[in-house]
Amino acid sequence: MINPTYAQLEEADIDMMIAGSMDSIVMVEGEMNEVSEEEMVGAIEAAHVAIQKQCQAQLDMAAEVPSSSPKREYEHEKQDGELKQRIHDELYQQYYDAAKNAGSKEERGKSFKSIKEAFLATMSDADKAEKQYMLRDYIKGAQKKAIRDLLLNEGIRLDGRGTKDIRPIWCEVDYLPGPHGSAIFTRGETQSLTTLTLGTKDDEQLIDNALVRKTEKFLLHYNFPPFSTGEARPIRGTSRREIGHGNLALRALKPMLPPVEDCPYTIRLVSEILESNGSSSMATVCAGTLAMMDGGIPMKRPVSGIAMGLITDQESGKYAVLSDILGDEDHLGDMDFKVTGTSEGITACQMDIKIKGLSFAQLTEALLQAKEGRAHILGEMLKTMDSHRDDYKDHAPRIISFEVPAEAIGPIIGPGGKIINEIQDSTGANVSIADDDGRGIVEVSGDNKQKIDAAVARIRAIAFPPTVEVGEVYEGQVKTVMPYGAFVEIIPGQDGLLHISELEHGRVNEVTDVINEGDTVKFKVTGRDPRSGKLKLSRKVLLPKPE
Repeated sequence: MINPTYAQLEEADIDMMIAGSMDSIVMVEGEMNEVSEEEMVGAIEAAHVAIQKQCQAQLDMAAEVPSSSPKREYEHEKQDGELKQRIHDELYQQYYDAAKNAGSKEERGKSFKSIKEAFLATMSDADKAEKQYMLRDYIKGAQKKAIRDLLLNEGIRLDGRGTKDIRPIWCEVDYLPGPHGSAIFTRGETQSLTTLTLGTKDDEQLIDNALVRKTEKFLLHYNFPPFSTGEARPIRGTSRREIGHGNLALRALKPMLPPVEDCPYTIRLVSEILESNGSSSMATVCAGTLAMMDGGIPMKRPVSGIAMGLITDQESGKYAVLSDILGDEDHLGDMDFKVTGTSEGITACQMDIKIKGLSFAQLTEALLQAKEGRAHILGEMLKTMDSHRDDYKDHAPRIISFEVPAEAIGPIIGPGGKIINEIQDSTGANVSIADDDGRGIVEVSGDNKQKIDAAVARIRAIAFPPTVEVGEVYEGQVKTVMPYGAFVEIIPGQDGLLHISELEHGRVNEVTDVINEGDTVKFKVTGRDPRSGKLKLSRKVLLPKPE
């Protein structure tokens, strides 16, 4: 379905945004409910048909504007063909050999830098100043071609891996003692430390935009500090990159969260990228899965992610699909295709294509190769932790969620929040209540079971009030003291008057001589006033009669 409504998306298994031109797809981003690779390719093919129609409509509109044709020719900046050829002849083989000698990101960087500096040392300062932008482009061009040719000709990548090889992986859970769950995931030179925090309904994020107003129970923050790539620069606002990568990781994990009845918490994950050399968003997905499992979240299935790349040669027709790409392979390659999923199917994807004419056969090959890579990564993760913990950690908040009749919401809250605040103050638990399509959803949280049980008992007594029986003995709290007696809570939400004459057998001058506000008193319901209908209480009937 092209351009579905919000209501239709609620029931969809695939939600993708796809951009393209008349002849190819250039961008894909979306989330899925464990769909197969074939279903995803079919959706992209259907989208491309619609895109071609929209592109043709633009061309038809442009044809009606006389000034749109003929097209103006772009005037390129000055070029120096001799310099370009010289740089290629002198540096291509050096870069080829340097790339072939597998090493770390830092070692490769030093090697490539020394080749560049050695060449620049052969030029005069005047030539370097005059042709600065040419030198930058020509040297990068020689380096890029050497690396790509090495991969296409010999199948050797910058770090010595084959096209389908995954970098070494190690994981650890319960890495930090403070959070409600934590995990560290390292793949090659990329590392994510992710923490889990569990909150109540009051911690939900409010989403309020032009078309949607809702709350979100799952939050994921992705932080990419400069030191993760060896840089020293100021940290200001959250970058576009951090927002995009964090959103991708959130979409990858969200379909596998348990239903509210199994996990009433608001879940917040924070991924700190400690080191990065490609695929840090996919490391966040893997670390986020382990952190939630460490925190006792009963996920439907664990999720892993991988970033795929592509190197092509238009002249020879050669191409290579790369699994688990490095940062340099992303920069020098023709595609960055991130895919996340479970053992059952894909949950999210993000693809940027830098060339024209990517065939659906190549796209399918990349997805099937990604499936193999995801399975390998998931296997390594499950060696560390193969299932969620049976219970939440001792210091995690405890939450009880249950449903009450909609008409009970008002009595539970009370005038101006009086009743709900009194329940929270007296029990020490946190209580929230919301109307969900005619149902009252109550959440009670606290740091120990006794507080939660006390609050739940008070709320249930209001929502499902028991019948007060005449002749029965009760115990309740003194709410208010008056000169003529005290109002005592018989059951939550229902008070009765304990008259001063019913406190003791002897004469009582002041109510406060016997009981005070806040005291717990035992009494018997002796009857009901025939005129007002109010219950009559007595304390003295439970006391022995004096001689």
